[in-house]
Amino acid sequence: MDQGILNLETLWFVLIGVLWTGFFFLEGFDFGVGILLPFIGKKDEDRRVMINTIGPTWDGNEVWLLTAGGAMFAAFPEWYATMFSGFYLALLLILFALIVRGVAFEYRSKNPTSEWRTMWDWAIFIGSFLPALLFGVAFGNLVRGLQIDAAGEYVGGFWALLNPYALVMGITSLVLFTLHGSLFLSLKAKGVVYDRAVSVAKPLSIATTVVLALAMIWSYALSEGGAVPGLLPIVAIALLGAVIWLVRSEMFGWAFALTGVTIATVMAAIFIATYPNVMTSTIDPDYSLTVFNASSSAMTLKIMSVVALIFVPIVLGYQTWSYWVFRKRIGREDVTTAAH
Repeated sequence: MDQGILNLETLWFVLIGVLWTGFFFLEGFDFGVGILLPFIGKKDEDRRVMINTIGPTWDGNEVWLLTAGGAMFAAFPEWYATMFSGFYLALLLILFALIVRGVAFEYRSKNPTSEWRTMWDWAIFIGSFLPALLFGVAFGNLVRGLQIDAAGEYVGGFWALLNPYALVMGITSLVLFTLHGSLFLSLKAKGVVYDRAVSVAKPLSIATTVVLALAMIWSYALSEGGAVPGLLPIVAIALLGAVIWLVRSEMFGWAFALTGVTIATVMAAIFIATYPNVMTSTIDPDYSLTVFNASSSAMTLKIMSVVALIFVPIVLGYQTWSYWVFRKRIGREDVTTAAH
């Protein structure tokens, strides 16, 4: 089998990286809004404004997660099997959090009492906080390497996943998504929610840059030190440095765009640094799962490529249209009018 980069195995490795990047870009600010809900939303009206900024699109954004998982299962079944069995408890927590979060969006308005709505608001916070943290931990372990044996199975246990480097990567994704969410609110909200989102974004942009710099320097130390992986962490840090200036200059549209590019840059650095491995073994490099020994048949990859060529543009077009339709800013008067 061709071990170069011009093959379907590499193509689908890249496409899966794009799908994960799309998920983190879109669902990242949804997580950020949910994390900020108890802190920016001092009143029920404010929390309703925040929820309504992501209400029409959050479930569509999660389609990217389903697509990324499905593509991993179809294109690299060995990768999917090892990752989802080894990360079983962590992924179960993420799934539980996402379910609770989705239920909370639907159920908080079913009862007008403050106790009922407060309970579901905290459910939204937890359902946003845990995935934002644990996804970073998971990808941090992919960079660091895992205890994979000769049978291609993870043998390290749950607590081995909570190593210092992976936790730093988890904290990085947590604060980066929170910053992404605050900037989204600065574009979608008005009134007091806008003011509070802006006040949060200013110190948060500095804190995120510091945490990201630590994570990227550590990542570079773990990698082979190649030119591209070594350059991308520097680019990611520089982008967030620019975000600090843009936030202080109240250029929130550009700041939001650059946090999105930062997410894409970090994901590109992760995937390029690990290639051709999809899961690196710390027991023996020969036990590592690669894009070649973990992939499906060539016929499967060809069929998937045709399907992706047809349907991905349709999904992108629909999501673009939905964001255009729901582009209006939202304030207290909008949710009050809707309630009446």
